[in-house]
Amino acid sequence: MKILILLLAVAAAPLLTSCSSAAKKQPDVAVAISDKSGDGKAVADVGADDDDLDEYAVVSIADPLEKVNRGTFWLNHGIYTYLIRPVSKVYRTIVPKPVRQGLDNAYQNVAFPVRVVNHTLQGNLPRAGQETGKFLVNSTVGVGGFMRPSDRIPALANVPSADTGQTFARWGIGHGYYLVLPILGPSSVRETVGYAGDYALNPVNWVTILYGGYAWTLAIPYTNTVRSTPGQMDQYDAAIGNAVDPYLAARSSFVQYRAEVARRAIPVGAGTVTVSEAPAP
Repeated sequence: MKILILLLAVAAAPLLTSCSSAAKKQPDVAVAISDKSGDGKAVADVGADDDDLDEYAVVSIADPLEKVNRGTFWLNHGIYTYLIRPVSKVYRTIVPKPVRQGLDNAYQNVAFPVRVVNHTLQGNLPRAGQETGKFLVNSTVGVGGFMRPSDRIPALANVPSADTGQTFARWGIGHGYYLVLPILGPSSVRETVGYAGDYALNPVNWVTILYGGYAWTLAIPYTNTVRSTPGQMDQYDAAIGNAVDPYLAARSSFVQYRAEVARRAIPVGAGTVTVSEAPAP
């Protein structure tokens, strides 16, 4: 049982490091949004212009557990520095870039249920249909998702991603308290519940439940963990950079990133839609 828990924790490392990259975000004080952040689950994927981000005005998050969060932040920083970063460097050195890109594409393709379910829960059926089209094209013509021919189809290219935390924000649920999770990094009460939803919806995690055994438990989730580390370390470095206080920088990045992710849930031409990014009372 202890070994299984450890394996699951390592398999969840991509979530944490993604969050940590996104975690360069700020405290309970109001934070002006001006940076680009990553996505889901991958900070570098947002791709919004600074002008777009300026429209957010100000967002904030309550951090009453700052002392505990700071301790966890520095524990995570040590894990990233002495464990995850060396692994990412070895992986980037040994595995050719085309192979790395193919693995990234395949794992993103497999995570189709996370996106299609959340687009549906947000009431955005056109995007759910686009996600389904992307999955079918990439799974067939793209050889199991290792290639992304959907990027060359205008109707299927550049479809914004979706996750459970984004859905909660779309429903008007606030962040609640800011949290720094072990390994996973920056989060909030809302986003932590969202991670659980994403984890349950991702087929990559189903193999350990359906098949069990060390071969499946190690091969699929561990490959997912290792292949995601280079990008996550790049995101983490960009998030904290040369900040005087890396903790505050990570917190600020997290708030900015999740505000942008929440806004992406709003369909173009939807008019004025309220998305909650304020702390829960």
